[in-house]
Amino acid sequence: MTETVAVTGLGMITPAGDGAEATWERMCRGGATAATPDPALAGLEVDFSCRLPADTAFDRAVSGRAAWRLSPVTWAALTAAQDAIADAGLDLAGCDGARVAVVIGCAIGDLTLWIDQAHRLADKGPGLVSPTTMARALSNMPAGEIALALGARGPSLGTSTACASGASALVVARRLLMDGLCDIAVAGGVERAVNPLIVTAFNQMGALSSDAEPSRSSRPFAADRNGFVIAEGAGVLVLERSADAAARGARVRALLAGCGETTDAYHSTAPRPDGAGTEAAVRLALREAGLTPGDIDHVNAHATSTPVGDAAEAAMIARVLPHAPTVTAPKGVLGHTLGAAGAIEAALTVLTVERGLVPPTANADPVATPFDLDCVTGTANKTADPGRPQQLLRIRRPQRRPGDPARGRPVKQSDAPSSAPARPAFTTAAACPRCP
Repeated sequence: MTETVAVTGLGMITPAGDGAEATWERMCRGGATAATPDPALAGLEVDFSCRLPADTAFDRAVSGRAAWRLSPVTWAALTAAQDAIADAGLDLAGCDGARVAVVIGCAIGDLTLWIDQAHRLADKGPGLVSPTTMARALSNMPAGEIALALGARGPSLGTSTACASGASALVVARRLLMDGLCDIAVAGGVERAVNPLIVTAFNQMGALSSDAEPSRSSRPFAADRNGFVIAEGAGVLVLERSADAAARGARVRALLAGCGETTDAYHSTAPRPDGAGTEAAVRLALREAGLTPGDIDHVNAHATSTPVGDAAEAAMIARVLPHAPTVTAPKGVLGHTLGAAGAIEAALTVLTVERGLVPPTANADPVATPFDLDCVTGTANKTADPGRPQQLLRIRRPQRRPGDPARGRPVKQSDAPSSAPARPAFTTAAACPRCP
């Protein structure tokens, strides 16, 4: 393909901070955000999570009656989207709304709202079920409400591929642009599923860490990792064809150059132990982008801190990228934001390659000895001073490209790399093996 897709804006709200800069600063410090007790989880075996900061300024996106009708999930997505639009320098009032698409991934939707309304039905009768329930709780409503707020009349849809949902949204958005179905795509992921039922269900699977010290519980690639920490957040990117971005004088933060999607077809909840499905997605993405494995300088790993998932991912990275590029895993700080993870980590990868710094992986010491990875940790790594982000020295060399594999749960795998001659570049990938 000769056409390329540019990332011109990004926005995120995460447990690490309200906004991209606040999140980046916390990521570079490598401090975990898991805290206990979470009042919503009181009495459960796992009673901690990674929540959005209490002072998150949701009202910068919408207020008044419009805010009243939004679910917490949609509100978070809309806040990140408005930040991304502002970062891109776009005035959508001057754009053709029919050429603006919105694609937002969400794995679970607003389950809390469904549960609340089910209790209301049982306790108080059908007359007191909110008439706004359907419009607030459906998993495509983050995309729909963003489209409504922006006046975007092009394609608008939600992607739901478990923990790959956010990355899948980027893949779909890129294809809409490449196929000429839109000129601007607002794409990303959101999740706010810290809920007693969801936490209990994941714990029954054996997927969650139940450590007594929450701040140490999420430890991707660590030898003693034992499960993930549930989290919430949203990440959104603005994508445009590179020629269009250049024509309006936009700042191009990275280029999204190719995608690959595969399915394990192995088990309903378990990944192939050898990571072959994820490897196939990565190789497809590299081929479409016109890159070789040796072009990859950096990997932003999905690494959820589960024994099976991290082992399969580490084996895949070592096999496909034997030259050992630097690896970081944001979930040590953020926890697992489920459907938002791929989009948030793509945004972090854009910042990594743009600034030439790799944030450390919190709690990853010691890295499991079987893993042949150059994992940037919070206390020491091969080439950086202890406790500091590692410089990514080769990132601006045109022949080198960074990568971002991001995997999720059950059946789908997708991978979206990006490249940029003479510009920072990133690769985002999503695959769906089992979280544990």
